[in-house]
Amino acid sequence: MSARTRVTRSAEETFRMAEEMAAAFAGTETVLLTGELGAGKTVFAKGLASGAGAADPDRVCSPSFTLVNVYEGRHRVFHIDLYRLDRAADIEDLGWEDYLGRGIVIVEWAEKLPFALDGIRVRIEPGDGDERRISVELPPGPA
Repeated sequence: MSARTRVTRSAEETFRMAEEMAAAFAGTETVLLTGELGAGKTVFAKGLASGAGAADPDRVCSPSFTLVNVYEGRHRVFHIDLYRLDRAADIEDLGWEDYLGRGIVIVEWAEKLPFALDGIRVRIEPGDGDERRISVELPPGPA
């Protein structure tokens, strides 16, 4: 798989990049977000939810304590945050099979997944100021 990389220079640009990406989604994609704390994963998730038709993307927040937030729109969005989970068993007990294929699944801190999960891999790396280097790697297509 090859990654496409883009540099954004503001939170607004990061949001718009994700919004444009999700606008083309069929509604069953899985997006695996990685990057350090404060890199912009939640801003990207807000843009994805907006592109999926969420009524109020400003209400999109990192579900660090609830673990899963659901947003309704043109496509249902399941927003999962693994930041507070350290045990593989806790991550596996989230009920993944209930979300996959029923909407767009966004996973923040996807590097913590203890199992392989196909999806669109998005790595966000901070640069100077509000600059972000965002690499997007699409899953392998059908043979």
